[in-house]
Amino acid sequence: MQNHLLQILALFAMETPVSLDAEDIRNEKVKVLRSMRPLRLEDVVIGQYKGGQSKGGKSYLGYTEDPTVPNNSLTPTFAAAALFIDNARWDGVPFLMKAGKALNTRRAEIRVQFRHVPGNLYKKYFGLDMDKATNELVLRVQPDEAIYLKINSKIPGLGMKLDQSDLNLFYRMRYLKEIPDAYERLLLDAIQGERRLFIRSDELDAAWSIFTPLLKELETKKIAPELYPYGSRGPVGAYYLAAKYNVRWGDIAGDE
Repeated sequence: MQNHLLQILALFAMETPVSLDAEDIRNEKVKVLRSMRPLRLEDVVIGQYKGGQSKGGKSYLGYTEDPTVPNNSLTPTFAAAALFIDNARWDGVPFLMKAGKALNTRRAEIRVQFRHVPGNLYKKYFGLDMDKATNELVLRVQPDEAIYLKINSKIPGLGMKLDQSDLNLFYRMRYLKEIPDAYERLLLDAIQGERRLFIRSDELDAAWSIFTPLLKELETKKIAPELYPYGSRGPVGAYYLAAKYNVRWGDIAGDE
């Protein structure tokens, strides 16, 4: 899972390749991964889901309540991390990633949160509503592929009231033909010999070099994962991690 997320990050953060050839694209992805700082323990939150109930009242077992899992297992089922790319374009920009099991939603997306401009004339109208204070570009990979820009706009009429609007490209509404899912696309690319989205061996080595020291440290120190209820948004520590870098996760923005 971590390598899949890193591949998405590398595609997003890479410089423009000299062509759309598979090797040129993969060269740029490897450059991004090699520019990443080693992960530190203080920039990572791990979690493990415990038993809980769904909104319909159905009960779910916790991870260690599974008869095939040891009662004292420290295996994480959730991880959140803050990564940094030390190059000229992304210096100082935090990249926050998270993935987990038994969460409230199943989706994969990239969210670009724009910084607040200094001396914003509309600041007093935001109040404490951080959704209105932050413009955001969202690239949703799955489910329901979409690209949308969340912007603040004035509500028509007298007075000054701001509202958040979406400029939305929802693929299923815009393109009526059937859109293949991720595995269908993967198999089709493999059959056609299309290698642009496949991981090259040096890219895999670069990705594991980012995570391996941290994984060894977690195992050596026997770090206990933070528990979170089944069907929740994950451990609370992940939100403290985001606040540390003055960003927030997209699952509290109200656009489930």
